[in-house]
Amino acid sequence: MAALTKVTIYTDGACSGNPGPGGWGAILSAAGKSREISGGEAHTTNNRMEMMAVIKSLELLTRPCEVEVYSDSAYVVNAFNQGWIEGWQKKGWKNSAKNEVANKDLWIKLIELCKLHTVRFIKVKGHADNEFNNRCDELAVMESKRYAKED
Repeated sequence: MAALTKVTIYTDGACSGNPGPGGWGAILSAAGKSREISGGEAHTTNNRMEMMAVIKSLELLTRPCEVEVYSDSAYVVNAFNQGWIEGWQKKGWKNSAKNEVANKDLWIKLIELCKLHTVRFIKVKGHADNEFNNRCDELAVMESKRYAKED
């Protein structure tokens, strides 16, 4: 069996107002090559944009890979690393306050994508000295401004 391709993904989301126009950005790197992607929505939230950055990145992978996702979003990283997702599913997609889990549609999509790969989520400090996280932030902010102009 061939070894899985190792892919590094940096992601970030931004929102002008919450909710408001938002954007996401990501950098995918594998086998010495990198690719930047970005997008956004006219009316969204910061958390949805953080999630979309990961979703859109994983959707680009055409075969199972070994993936490291670097994100400054505690919401995304902790949901996987601290077992929040399993808890939500056991409780019928209810949170600890017994309310419907926010962004359930995106969580389900993200879970399905993660089943196709070996994915590890790593928290990075936002707006610090990580050049890849900073570039993703630039892409996300650029997209949120673009969607703000279209509003």
